[in-house]
Amino acid sequence: MEPVEISGAGLTPLTAVALGQRRTAVRLGKTARKRMADSAAAVVEVAKRQPVYGRTTGVGANRDVLTGDPEHGARLLASHSTTGTAAYPKDVVRLGLLIRVNQLAAGGSGLEPAVADAIVSLLNDDELPELHRGGAIGTGDLGPLAELGLALGDVIDGTSALPLLSSNAITLAECCLAYVEAATLINVVPLVGALSHVALRGNAEVYDARVHEARPQPGQVRVARRMRGLLDGLPLPPARVQDPFGLRAFAQVLGPAVDHIDALGNTVQIDINASAENPLVAGDTVLHNGNWHAMPIALALDSLRLSLHSVATLSTSRVANLVDPDFTGLSRFLASGAEASSGVMMIEYVAHDALASVRSTAQPATLGTATLSRGAEHHASFAPQAAVLTAQLLDALRGVLSCELVTAVRAIRLAGLEPEQLAPAAVGPWLSDALAALPGELRDRSLRDDLEIARGLLTQWGDRQVEHPAEAG
Repeated sequence: MEPVEISGAGLTPLTAVALGQRRTAVRLGKTARKRMADSAAAVVEVAKRQPVYGRTTGVGANRDVLTGDPEHGARLLASHSTTGTAAYPKDVVRLGLLIRVNQLAAGGSGLEPAVADAIVSLLNDDELPELHRGGAIGTGDLGPLAELGLALGDVIDGTSALPLLSSNAITLAECCLAYVEAATLINVVPLVGALSHVALRGNAEVYDARVHEARPQPGQVRVARRMRGLLDGLPLPPARVQDPFGLRAFAQVLGPAVDHIDALGNTVQIDINASAENPLVAGDTVLHNGNWHAMPIALALDSLRLSLHSVATLSTSRVANLVDPDFTGLSRFLASGAEASSGVMMIEYVAHDALASVRSTAQPATLGTATLSRGAEHHASFAPQAAVLTAQLLDALRGVLSCELVTAVRAIRLAGLEPEQLAPAAVGPWLSDALAALPGELRDRSLRDDLEIARGLLTQWGDRQVEHPAEAG
């Protein structure tokens, strides 16, 4: 296959992740090469008549210290490569390098095309440097990108070290991965919710289009449309006039999470295509600026985690309803066999254990702050930390949803409902999948394997959905 051209524009988080995971060969486009060359030539001329941060000056509080030392760049990389000891996963490094090349291709860094070519060679040869966490707090991935600079060797000269570091590319890589995971996982929440609806014989009036036209919040409208697609035609009469919140507020709680996933995707897409360089070379001018500040992506991540926390809490409320005979008409804890059997009693404990992890990782990273470099830098977004928390929360949320899925399917099985009895509702085939995958033994036993199977099923279902969140039928 021909290498994919990196142009500095048009890269989406989904495309970036796909290129990284497939290890697709890439190359720097001709227009991008000229843009970089022009930028490099321009900054040389500007630096002859005025100070240029990091090129002819020190950095941080040393911004007012002029230097012409040819070893300035080498010393900058050596000192800034101070990081922690935990290495980034290779998929994050690969994606981060790809994003940095695309940013450089947008122009504005003042770096020669040879720098982008050298990073492309690392990608295409799969000779990825080991980059480490630490030294990144949402004001540029200084530590790991300094390590990248050292790995590039002689391509980086005394004037090009700082421009290489002026990026959040590694953090953006983790954001892209989190976005894809969140967009995939959010697509299976309606499937799990629809099975709980069947098990609890919910009232589908809550998804009536007129309800959501009366309050047209975008994500809520989309979720309600999705649920109508799954439940329309369901021949089961509702058990109640008005359902508990876990069913009645499903669209209103999942909808904001869908909106926040969209917001994260849009914010990340802007940054992976941006020439967010400091200083920015704009024509024959150099502009010192704050585009290294990652507050937009940090806030997008924090907002997403907060909304997903509510999705998780509503899932545990449905689990509580599913084990209660007042809501299902079935046995306590969906038990079968001898009296006083526990059934799925422990599922609630596992669900709330996972929910506790969701809650702790939902705390906003942007509440932190920092004053560094003798007060020259007195704010930070903590976007890298927000990205890590988001990955952790998504894993815990998958655990919560697995608990709901196991419980809902068991309730349906115990009620004696078969997929064909749900026709013509579109939820039937998903129930068939779940019944085929999950063990049918209802006597008291460990449900650990069931939960692991449910996790795998959520992944399979996510892979079968369309790529955009909450739009699959």
